Amino acid sequence: MATLRELKGRIGSVASSEKITGAMKMISSAKMHKAEGALRRLKPYRSTIESIIGNLLTADATFTSPLAEPRAVERLTVVVLGSDDGLCGAYNANLVKYLDERLAGMRDKYGANLHITIIPVGKKMAKAVNRLSGPGTSIEIPEVNSKSEGDDVKAFQAKLVEAFATKKTDAVDVVYMNYKSAGRQVPALDRILPLSPDVFEGEGVKPLARPYIFEPDAQTIFSTVLPMYILSLVQEVFVENRASEQAARVMAMQSANDNAKKLLDQLRLEYNKLRQASITTELLDIVGGQVRD
Repeated sequence: MATLRELKGRIGSVASSEKITGAMKMISSAKMHKAEGALRRLKPYRSTIESIIGNLLTADATFTSPLAEPRAVERLTVVVLGSDDGLCGAYNANLVKYLDERLAGMRDKYGANLHITIIPVGKKMAKAVNRLSGPGTSIEIPEVNSKSEGDDVKAFQAKLVEAFATKKTDAVDVVYMNYKSAGRQVPALDRILPLSPDVFEGEGVKPLARPYIFEPDAQTIFSTVLPMYILSLVQEVFVENRASEQAARVMAMQSANDNAKKLLDQLRLEYNKLRQASITTELLDIVGGQVRD
């Protein structure tokens, strides 16, 4: 049975843990809201580019791009975004499980001879996907991480585009955690290369039914705007990944904080019971001594 001193020490340790998890939750919450703001600022940019491309597709003009050229998929690149830091619950594990399922589906779709190159973003994700390496599957560690932004993300996107344009890969997919809200994130897979015209025919794209005079020509505009659209997709995925990671960390810290509070209450109750028993014993000894006298 624990002594009063031992219980007091355990109460102090758990109380410290409660304060730490509470502080970490607040920090992660602030980072999540910052990523949410960045995500809101990115969406109008992508929507504008989608509208431009949608109008080009509906206009009476001819244009092509190697980035929109479909081809038989024999070499597939899959970028999977995870975290660099821990303490975010089953965030990375859920992504790897989803990736495993999608890779199996891709081999069924494209054949057993399909070669898959996995590019994990984030130290924890790189460690988690190591077990997937084997015949027909290779791992390529990128220079970016889950916290990268700006020029680093742009350089990473340029390498993906170059790999597709030079036919080192036939398609590029990205697996990430789609940020729905602070309490809901779902794993998702998007194909960013080659681009399909179908992506510009969604509800958010409303081409204007009016004649256009293109200056410069439609082909030049299309060739300029298409890489900008791919960059906006990659940037958005990185920001969604950051927001989802912090949301998962908020939930993990909240759970840890709740458990610490519950354990603290139990320890305090046990401490008070033991302390009360000790006081009662001392009183009985005093009363017993007085009776003997």
